[in-house]
Amino acid sequence: MEQVTIYTDGACADNPRGNGGYGVVIVCGDNRQELAGGLRNTTNNRMEMMAAIKALETIKTPSEILLYSDSKYLLNGIASWRRTWKINNWQRKEKGGWVDVKNKDLWQQLDQFCAFHKICCSWVPGHSGNEENELCDMLAVKEIYCL
Repeated sequence: MEQVTIYTDGACADNPRGNGGYGVVIVCGDNRQELAGGLRNTTNNRMEMMAAIKALETIKTPSEILLYSDSKYLLNGIASWRRTWKINNWQRKEKGGWVDVKNKDLWQQLDQFCAFHKICCSWVPGHSGNEENELCDMLAVKEIYCL
């Protein structure tokens, strides 16, 4: 299996429901790719997830992925929570009954990528000087102002 390292970040102005952006750096051997995009009327968590989705969409063969993010929501969801959510039909228990998991549509997409790739998640503190994370943040923030 090919080994791929991915760094991702998402940002949102006026969270929740503002303009959002995502930034991605993909490294595979000597190859390096940067991706960025944005959406209106979104949230920071959705942009964190979109960054991972857009990165994983570019990798067409099953690969060993090392995914770095400063979003514990994204990383915990991939590494742990999604398994239980999937068993529970993408729902979670709340006072008064069962409700759909927030961002269900994106979690389902990420789940498909997790079945295709072997993904290992690693947290990197945001705004701590990690060069690739800082670049992802810059790409994401820039996209907010391009909308």
